[in-house]
Order: sequence, then C-alpha cells, then structure tokens
Amino acid sequence: MNVKSAKNGRDGRTRIIDGALRRFSQDGVSATTLASLREESGVSVGSFYHHFASKEHVFGVLYSEIQNMYQQAFVDELFRHESAQGGIEAIVAMHMAWCGEHPERARILISERPPRREEPGGPEVAESRRAFFRQVSDWWRPHMKDGVLRTVHPTMCYVLWLGPATEMCRLWFSGAHQPTEEEIKALCEAAWHSLRLA
Repeated sequence: MNVKSAKNGRDGRTRIIDGALRRFSQDGVSATTLASLREESGVSVGSFYHHFASKEHVFGVLYSEIQNMYQQAFVDELFRHESAQGGIEAIVAMHMAWCGEHPERARILISERPPRREEPGGPEVAESRRAFFRQVSDWWRPHMKDGVLRTVHPTMCYVLWLGPATEMCRLWFSGAHQPTEEEIKALCEAAWHSLRLA
C-alpha cells in the first residue's frame, strides 16, 4: 500500500510538471491559470497542493529543471572542443539542435523571465547559473590568455554568442521561418567573428 501510494505520488508530480510544460510553453506562465494546470495534468486540488504550493512553485521547479538540462548539454558539448573556434561554433549548433529537439522547454527558457531569488526555484536557478558560468569561464580563460578570445562580460558574451541564434529560434517557434543548415552555419561563423580577438 505504501509503495503504491509513493508511486502514485511521483506520478502526480510528474503529471503536473508535464502538464505545466505544455501549458506554459503554449500560453505563457502569466496566462496559465491554476485551474488549467490542474485540468492539463489531470490531478485533483488535493493532489496538486500535496506537491506544489502554487503555480509559481510549479514554474520555479520546471524552469530550474529545464535550465539544468540545457546547461548540462552546453557544458558537455563545450568541453569536447579544445580549440576556441571549435567550441564557439559547436555551441551555436548545439543550441539550435537542442531547441529543435526540445521546443516546449526551449520556448520557456527563451521567453519566460527566470524566477527571482526570492521566488520559488529562484535560489536553485541562481546557484545553477553561477556554477554554469564558472564552468564556461574555466574553458574560456585559457583561450583569452592565449589572445584568441576577447575579454567579455558574461551578459555580453551570451548576447554575442547566442543572441542571433536565439532570435532565429523565436522566428522558428512562431512559425515565421524554418532555419536552414546554411543559416545555422552562418550563425556559428558570426558568433566566432563576434567573440574572437581580432
């Protein structure tokens, strides 16, 4: 009986997260109601509150999970490349491929504001981001010292590295444009030209 209850509990949480992924990616967090979340996941009010305190709590947990998934894929790909150009260009290609493979998650990551530190999931998201930036800096620093990559603030680094690719993904998700292999290659090259030390 206890094993069954525990299994049902895990299933309920998973159903809520899966339902939130669908609703948040289609309607946005602000337009998604608690009632629509419960309806999408097929759980009772009691079951919902057993797992989550609010819609914001669900979003915080989901956003943190998505961010961790993306960051792991990013770091795994980055550290496969010893050359600066290889790493920079591979990350743009990885970004486009990841967004194509996980469009619902990518829409949330690209379109929604991350939870703030005082909000549910905020501390986890902030700590994960700090650890991620440390890992990227560990890869970046030797190339910077060798005079290959520019010294760039993390925010500006993200904008130059993945800003154009992210904008291409927005067009893709809206149905306005399907990126071609040639365009993705051009985005990779543009990122390299933006970040290398001339």
